[in-house]
Amino acid sequence: MEQKKGKDKNVTEQEWEKKLTPEEFHILREKGTEKPFTGEYDKFDKKGMYKCAGCGTELFSSVTKYDSGCGWPAFYEALPDKIEETADNTFGMKRIEITCENCGGHLGHVFNDGPQPSGLRYCVNSISLDFDSEK
Repeated sequence: MEQKKGKDKNVTEQEWEKKLTPEEFHILREKGTEKPFTGEYDKFDKKGMYKCAGCGTELFSSVTKYDSGCGWPAFYEALPDKIEETADNTFGMKRIEITCENCGGHLGHVFNDGPQPSGLRYCVNSISLDFDSEK
């Protein structure tokens, strides 16, 4: 059953802190970043769907995952209407932050240096993701 758009955006930060591990909370709710080349899904190549670790919303298909060499899982395309993009000018950089449309959890950033057909690189923290294998 598909979740209603934005349903989990009403969850309080205190509720998120109880639901998530400290590391998940830091990345998903406090916009943290895991160290490059340390995440579970960086060199992961199974077929299936990547979901938000916070709310379970499907975000990316393994078909769009590729090895960008950046140290985090990279995808050239997100599932339609599942990702929100917001300007992020922190740390003196101009980037586009990506968050889960349903719960607002921080996923990572999107860059314009990816492969065709999109030319995009969705650079995502492994901790922000869960994975469901194809049956």
